[in-house]
Amino acid sequence: MASTLATVMARSAQLTVGEILRDQTSLQPDAIAIEDGTRYYSYRTFNSRVNRLAHALTNKGVEHGDRIAILAENCIEYMEIAYAAAKTGAIICALNWRLAIGELTHCINLVTPRLVFVTRRFASDFAALNARVDDVIELGDAYEALLSGSSAEEPEIAVVPEDGLVIIYTSGTTGLPKGALISHRAEIARTRSSCVDFGLQAGDSFLAWPPMFHMASMDQAISVLSLGGKVIVVDGFDAERMVDITISEPQWWLLLMPGMIEPFADALKRRKVPTQRVTVVGAMADLVPRHQIAEITELVQAPYANTFGSTETGLPPASAGRIPIGVTPDSLSKTQSTMCRCRLVGPDDNDVADGEVGELAFRGPTLFSGYWNAPKANAEDFRGGWFHMGDAFRRKEDGTLDFVDRIKYMIKSGGENIYPAEIEQVILADHRVDDAVVVRAPDKRWGEVPVAFVAANDPDLTTDDLSQQCRAALAGYKQPKQIQFVALGDLPRSTTGKIQRHEVEKWLIDT
Repeated sequence: MASTLATVMARSAQLTVGEILRDQTSLQPDAIAIEDGTRYYSYRTFNSRVNRLAHALTNKGVEHGDRIAILAENCIEYMEIAYAAAKTGAIICALNWRLAIGELTHCINLVTPRLVFVTRRFASDFAALNARVDDVIELGDAYEALLSGSSAEEPEIAVVPEDGLVIIYTSGTTGLPKGALISHRAEIARTRSSCVDFGLQAGDSFLAWPPMFHMASMDQAISVLSLGGKVIVVDGFDAERMVDITISEPQWWLLLMPGMIEPFADALKRRKVPTQRVTVVGAMADLVPRHQIAEITELVQAPYANTFGSTETGLPPASAGRIPIGVTPDSLSKTQSTMCRCRLVGPDDNDVADGEVGELAFRGPTLFSGYWNAPKANAEDFRGGWFHMGDAFRRKEDGTLDFVDRIKYMIKSGGENIYPAEIEQVILADHRVDDAVVVRAPDKRWGEVPVAFVAANDPDLTTDDLSQQCRAALAGYKQPKQIQFVALGDLPRSTTGKIQRHEVEKWLIDT
């Protein structure tokens, strides 16, 4: 009897992403849910289109747990497909169109989708893939015909919180991409995390310009729609279009990635018009020149988000901190997010002392459900009941966390471990530097040594200047053995703006 009651109570407490959209539609049917500058869909219209697509998918034989892949630029249909999956129990697989043909083929075949949605822009690219998919639907007339022939009634939602909702692919810097499965439970918890740690409020707007195959748009769009806000879809980074939007209406989180802050700031300064209210701006402060942090916060009159999260964990584990408006930070120490637990562990998985470098092990409701069809990686990364992120930190006496670097990208020089990010932060502290990356180079004596590539904004800056700064701040073995100046636009970046170290390493081979 007690067991039966517990089961009933557990079911009564369940809530899914599709149900939340249905409820928001009931609360404010005429409010704008999503727009792209040309089309403006109310919650009633958006939810109706989602329902039509959900029924169409069911009619095509899509069942609970089936995967639906999408290869598309940012568009309203992307979120319609995500929510139709949410209402049918299917899983949307968000394909990264920037990947090479072999990588994309791997991503599709890994998840064996029932069908694939593709836009005209990427139709020829998809046709060139060796992908095992029988049903391909192009967004446009065929997609609209699919919707028009289906019912707008609410489908029966036989979905539970632990069901998968979306697969986001990791960057694959050390191999082929892995598919991170994110559940309804995790997405709802990420919404709550955005409210508690990021000031998200009911009715806020979000400018969804980062690729929707990345958590930066997918998570935040779901969070905003869950609270009755508006998602403004932009097809990638477009500084002028983004300035148009921010000077015309308030924004919740103005996401600006490394490498994109300066062009946005320049566009805003040319307009000489202030933005509307922005709650918080930026991300990944460790990868941003510190003078840019001070400038952009002044321009938009919002604090900078001193974040550390991941596809697997969402905004946690350490994204609760802010850099005040107009401040050039001396420290980029992270504040642990709420609703999670963090440990720093050594190679034996025991906790390290404060001040020592350890890998961050994580627990919390925002956590993903594991990598798709990757039992070996899951066994390794979830060992001991904690998710091991592969990121190294030091905990300070006040409880804040200093990011050191990726565990897997480490320079081993003469038996010493060197984390490139430590060197980069010293170089980025100079206002004459726009960006910097440190990579490993082979060395006959030491095995490996650090080499720095720097994009400067001042022609008078010299390698000697930077070397002196490194000598003052770093142990001798950590100092870069070479410093080379490069053009900012030549630094290869991922879709999130991170410089791709392995691509930069190839420069050393080519020279």
